[in-house]
Amino acid sequence: MAFAANPLSLSVSDPAFEAWLRDTGYLEVLDNRASSASAADDVSPPPPSFSPPVRPSTAAGSIAVASGTFSSLITFASLFTLNPFAKLATEDLAGGTPSWTLEFLGAAGSYSWPAGASQARMRVQENVRRYARNYALLSVLFFACSLYKMPVSLLGVIVCLVLWELVRFCNDKWKLEERNPSLRQTLVRVAQLATAAILYMCKLQLAIACSVGVSYAVVILHAFLRKLTPRRSSGVNQQKRFMQKR
Repeated sequence: MAFAANPLSLSVSDPAFEAWLRDTGYLEVLDNRASSASAADDVSPPPPSFSPPVRPSTAAGSIAVASGTFSSLITFASLFTLNPFAKLATEDLAGGTPSWTLEFLGAAGSYSWPAGASQARMRVQENVRRYARNYALLSVLFFACSLYKMPVSLLGVIVCLVLWELVRFCNDKWKLEERNPSLRQTLVRVAQLATAAILYMCKLQLAIACSVGVSYAVVILHAFLRKLTPRRSSGVNQQKRFMQKR
């Protein structure tokens, strides 16, 4: 650990302190440190009192804006090489749904452009874990909206549901699983082929592709811009989980 060498020391190197914050789960502190450092770099020192302020030329200002825009695009493009669901666990989906207004959306000050690619990746992976249930509900909503805009696909889904309900009814009525398992297996295979044909003819794959694309874009954009905030659990609980990992 960062404090193992000298636990009474009043100063710790920045890399060791950041490693300790990352291991103990205080990622929001890292996010705030990176944002503060970026804001300090953007603030230029005031001009000396003995010389009048010099206005930058239009060309220099345009170059600075273009450089900042290009850097921001590089930061955003780096997310396409990242798996945002790499750290997602089963307990993240099994927990409660965070509040849509206070936690998921937050206030206007809850969003900022990341200072760099490392901060952007940290935000995306952590926010996907925190708001996994919110993102899942949004995906279902986008899929329902896409079906509403594509009535033929919606009709295909309804026909498939009716088909499998008919298979279940026949299996329960005639007790195919006990009396004739081979007939039941054949019936299931026929229903699978019919389902695939119906979904292909109704172009359900187009609705799925649209909903997945929109959902993924919303997840990346929200997790990319959303600042990390302290979790509900206290620091004692976070320290306890860290000791259990060790």
